Amino acid sequence: MRAAEFTPGGARIRWVEARGEGTPLVYVHGLGAASTVYHAHIAAHPALRGRRSLFVDLPGHGISDRPADFAYTLEDHADALAAVLRAAGAEGAELVAHSMGGAVAVVLAHRWPGLVSRLVLTEANLDPDPPVTAGSSGIAAYSEETFVRGGGFEETLERVGGEWASTMRLADPAALHRSATCLVRGTRPTMRAMLLGLDIPRTYLQGELSGELPGRDELVAAGVMVETVPGAGHVVMFDNPDAFVAAVAGPEFAASAGGR
Repeated sequence: MRAAEFTPGGARIRWVEARGEGTPLVYVHGLGAASTVYHAHIAAHPALRGRRSLFVDLPGHGISDRPADFAYTLEDHADALAAVLRAAGAEGAELVAHSMGGAVAVVLAHRWPGLVSRLVLTEANLDPDPPVTAGSSGIAAYSEETFVRGGGFEETLERVGGEWASTMRLADPAALHRSATCLVRGTRPTMRAMLLGLDIPRTYLQGELSGELPGRDELVAAGVMVETVPGAGHVVMFDNPDAFVAAVAGPEFAASAGGR
């Protein structure tokens, strides 16, 4: 486990690192999640084994610190993630990022050109004001006071249930609420506009069970490789890990796998 400071007060963002060769792969989780839980089995796949891999927990989540005076905006999370890449000597990394983590990765690539060489985004948030069915919208519907001290956090854990609750309960309630609220608010320019303007390889994974990706044609026209993953919902890495690995490993692996 390693750490880097991300606030003037010395709060630390932490990650678990597996040594290896090649361009570093940096795995970034979604809202209320943790990177090792969602991605360790992916990094262990034969197609990716041996790659240097960093499993980063964003501020307020998992093993990272949760400062009470931190705003937890997408820009704040992106700057904290940039601190990881610099401290780890992982500039030019490939980011493999899920949901809110995908939005953070896009903001990072936009704000800090040169730190990111490739994006693999899994159902990343690209637009403000997601549907009311989204987890972030449900959390942001509470006031911070009600969520943190009025039972909203407990209600949310009960509502999401199962796998998500197992990592969400590790997040700081205030950090979770602020992150969700900022995710719903989005950025200016939007995450979608940032993604469209990036001049690096970009892959976007959409689970088949999640429906059609809004704005797909615009993304494809801008050079984003959009893949619909069969039999998968929002958590593609659990629902169809082989397809997920193929996307992370890149076209050469996909071609060799198809030829077997």
